[in-house]
Order: sequence, then C-alpha cells, then structure tokens
Amino acid sequence: MGDEGEGSVQTPLLEEGNNALLQAGKDCEEEYTGDGSVDFWGRPSVKENTGNWRACPFILGNECCERLAYYGINTNLVTYLTKRLHQGNAAAAKSVTTWAGTCYLTPLLGAVLADAYFGRYWTIAAFSTIYFIGMTTLTLSASVSSLKPPSCVGSVCPAASMGQYAVFFLGLYLIALGTGGIKPCVSSFGADQFDDTDAKEKKKKGSFFNWFYFSINVGALVSSSVLVWVQDNVGWGWGFAIPTVFMGLAIGSFFSGTPLYRLQKPGGSPVTRMCQVVVASLRKLRKKVPHDHSHLYEVQDRNSAIQGSRKLEHTDEFKCLDKAAIITDDDVRKNEFSNPWRLCTVTQVEELKILLRMFPIWATGIVFAAVYSQISTMFVEQGMTLDTSIGSNFHIPPASLSVFDVLSVMVWVPVYDRLIVPIVSKYTKRERGFTELQRMGIGLVISILAMVAAALVEIRRLSIAKAYDLVHDEGTPIPMSIFWQIPQYFLVGASEVFTFVGQLEFFYDQSPDAMRSLCSALSLLTTALGNYLSSLIVTVVMYATTKGGNIGWIPDNLNEGHLDYYFWVLASLSLLNLLVYISCAHRYKYKKAS
Repeated sequence: MGDEGEGSVQTPLLEEGNNALLQAGKDCEEEYTGDGSVDFWGRPSVKENTGNWRACPFILGNECCERLAYYGINTNLVTYLTKRLHQGNAAAAKSVTTWAGTCYLTPLLGAVLADAYFGRYWTIAAFSTIYFIGMTTLTLSASVSSLKPPSCVGSVCPAASMGQYAVFFLGLYLIALGTGGIKPCVSSFGADQFDDTDAKEKKKKGSFFNWFYFSINVGALVSSSVLVWVQDNVGWGWGFAIPTVFMGLAIGSFFSGTPLYRLQKPGGSPVTRMCQVVVASLRKLRKKVPHDHSHLYEVQDRNSAIQGSRKLEHTDEFKCLDKAAIITDDDVRKNEFSNPWRLCTVTQVEELKILLRMFPIWATGIVFAAVYSQISTMFVEQGMTLDTSIGSNFHIPPASLSVFDVLSVMVWVPVYDRLIVPIVSKYTKRERGFTELQRMGIGLVISILAMVAAALVEIRRLSIAKAYDLVHDEGTPIPMSIFWQIPQYFLVGASEVFTFVGQLEFFYDQSPDAMRSLCSALSLLTTALGNYLSSLIVTVVMYATTKGGNIGWIPDNLNEGHLDYYFWVLASLSLLNLLVYISCAHRYKYKKAS
C-alpha cells in the first residue's frame, strides 16, 4: 500500500513536469523561428524583433535603387553604342544582348559562394562594392574626353580606339560581375525573412515576390523615363553618374536593415553534394535498390545532415540515384556513414532529383527571355525610325517607350495580387490562386501576342515607308507615331508579371532549402541564355538573309529590311516553346519536405 501511495503521488508530479516541459518547448517555438535562421550576431532569430515585413522595406529599397542603376545603363545602351561609340545596328544589338546575358550568367558564381561559404548577406555586400566600382568606371568613360571617341562630323563618325573600348567594357563587365552576387541572393534573402514553418508568415511570402518585382519596375520606370531623357538631352556623363549615385543609395539601404534581418547559414557547396551523389551511385551501380525506401540511408535526427535544410521525402523518380543511399555491408563494416562520397542521405539524393525535375521547366524559360530581350534591342531600333515628336518641340527618346513595359508591370502586380488571386482562389481553393506553373504558362501565351503585335506594327511601318517613298531614306522619320509600339511593350510587361514572378516563386519554393541561391541563379540563367539566343537568332538571320549580296532582314536602314519576319520567327518559336512547356508542366511533381 505504501509503494502504491508513493507512485500515485509521483504520477501527477511527473505529468505536471512533462506538461511544463511541453509548454516551455511550445513557448520557445513561438518565440523563435523554426527554419533555423539566425540574426546578424549569430543568435536564433526572435520572431517579434526580426524578419517579416518589417525587414523588407530595406531589401525592396535596395532592389529598387540597384535596378534603377542597372536599367539606367541597359535601357539606352544600344543608343550609346550606335550614337557615341558608332557601332552598327546588328553589332550594337549583339553587344547589348551579350552583356545583358553575362549579367544573368555571373549569378551562378554568386549563388555558389552564397550557398557554400559566405551566406546571402555577405555575398550581396561584397558584390555590391564591385558593382559600384564598375558604375564609376563607366561614368568616367563617358565623361573624360580622352576616354570617348570624337563626335560625328556630318556623316563621318570616327571609330572608338581599342583603349576607349577597353575602359568602357571594363566598367560594363564589372557591373555584370557585381550583379552576379546580388541578383541570385536578394530575392531569396527577402523570402528568407518569412518563416517557412509558420503558416501565417509563409502565406505572406507569395505577396513578397509580387512586390519585389514591383520595386524592380519602380527603378526601371525612373530609368526608362527620366534617365533616358537626361542621357539623350543633357549628356551621357550625367546620364551614367545619376545611376551611380543610386547604386550607392542601394548599398546604404541594404546595410540600414542589418539589425532586422534573418540570416540562413550556408550549407556547404551544392555542387559538391551533387557530385557526391553521382559518385556514390556509380560506386554502387550493380547494387539493387530495395523496394522499401525506408531501408535507404537517412540520419535519425529531426534535421537533415545538410546545415540549413529540412529533410526531403523520398520520390520514385530517377531510381538510379537512390543507389547512393543504399547501405551495404562494407558501409557498416568500414563505418562509411560519415563519408558522403560513398554513402549519401535520402535528402542529399532528393536535392539532385529536384534539380533534374526542374530542368525541363527551366529550359522553356529561355525562349521567353529571348522575347523579353527585344524591348532593349529591336523594339528600340524600330522606334528610332518612327515619329518621336510630341507637339512641335519635344521628342521622346525611343528607349523611353519601355516606360510602358514598366507601367504595365506596375498595373498588373497589384491587379494580380489584390484582384485576380482572391477571385481565382475561390475556384481553385489555393491561397495563391494559380499554381506557379499555371501562372508561368499564362505569361508564355501573352509573350506570343507581344511578338505578333510587334510584327503587325512593323508591317504597318514598312507600308508607310513605301507609300511615302522613304525606303532608301534612312534619316527621315517615318510619319507614324512611335506610340504605335505601346501595345507590344504593354503585352511584354503583362507577360513578365505572370512568367518572371512565377519563376521567382517557383524556383524559391521548389528548390532544396540549402540550394535556394543556386536555384535563383538558374532562374536568372534563363535570361542570360535568352539574350544569347537572341544574339544567335540575329546572327543566323543576318547570315541567311544576306547571302548572294542581299541586304537582309535587319540592315542598318530598317526601311530596306524585313524586321517583321524576325518578329514572326520569334512568335513561332514561342508557340513551339509553349507546347513543350505544357507537356513538361503536366508531368511535373512538386517537392515534399518532411
């Protein structure tokens, strides 16, 4: 009886102690983020004091100013190359698309450094400095008389010297390097401010990507209107100096929010982990994958073996890679559990599987990016031949018409976020309305319409040139208002809101936790390859259409060419690309994190 009485006293005490521990754990979970993020000083992030929307204004301000600087160069670059460095239309278009492509290729370097070694915060900080140096160099090349070629005298335009080209392109490609550390990190860094394990915060993340793209276009709006006017009417020295100042403001805005940021620790090289999976699976090529995937190797801890990453559930695709997680007798005997070159966890294998599943979706973004690149090349060159006058005294710079692309984005972002999403979500029962894949597909359809609109405008322009006997007159503007281009710019802007923002959300949400910078860089890589594809198409078109002494589709005097045929080629490629995308999206399987 005595023992029973003592036990009856201990039982409620034990229950009370367990309840106290559970409540303490719950309070701890409510106080700190559950995604492993830390503050600037390396302490676990406190929800009340860090992240969420309170940290986002500094990140959005940084992106707005940085994009103002970037588009301050990119938007009117083709004009500078043709009017100041005296390049031909085709050469200038290729220079612009090659540089713009490089700006979206270098993020692969920045992403690997961020994910593997420095984290997103310090990568953004370091590469922003390189970016600023590039902007300063570019400003000097346009301001110092010895660093730029003399102005044209009549129809004679002296070519730039090798030294002048060297300084100009040095500044240009330092900017490309700098943007490589910013672009793959800043959108992911902003999304990191919302805890994936908190349902309320996770819901806000979708809106963040919309407003992130909105802030990009606020900067682009100023660039394509005010800065382009300054460059064409005040001077290129001032036109490049102003975006340099804004790049300095971007750096200041970013550092101002430091105490509020949530930082994710780097999880080691994602490239190394992928290589380990391939090597480990090849080592066990003759081994048979067990039918029960629970027999595959995975650590027993709550978190995965990869720092900063949740565990990923096993999937049945690419079963040959599962061999990397097979536990053999040799692994047990030699205690190879800590050697990922011989034995990988299921989560590590699934990281590579996710990238392979994303690849077809990623590839279909290249043609879309080629269409998007036209707003800074062929759209501008088409606009140069049109009537740019407003009234009797004011002429709108052709590159400034891209303001309608920006305005389109600024209209569609709030319409999509506040109007379309609530309406569509009632029918789809999804918080974000469309899935990311559906959203991207809608943008691809709109991009086809944009190329059709551009082709129709060009057909009209050529017919007017012929009617007024201006086919061989390169200097006289066609009596057709440049505002005929507005629909094609507006359609490209609408397609961006659906496809580019959808890509941002898709590649962040579907990527492994420790590969988010890399996957953002892969998303940006489609833009690089799209620019290179555009350059390739121009090269092929010029080669094919100038055979036999023909003038070609894209001559220096566009009145003698057929730019409309070029736009029809892009529309046809876009239609074919859409069909491939629909097939890939239908088969795609979404990530499952445990």
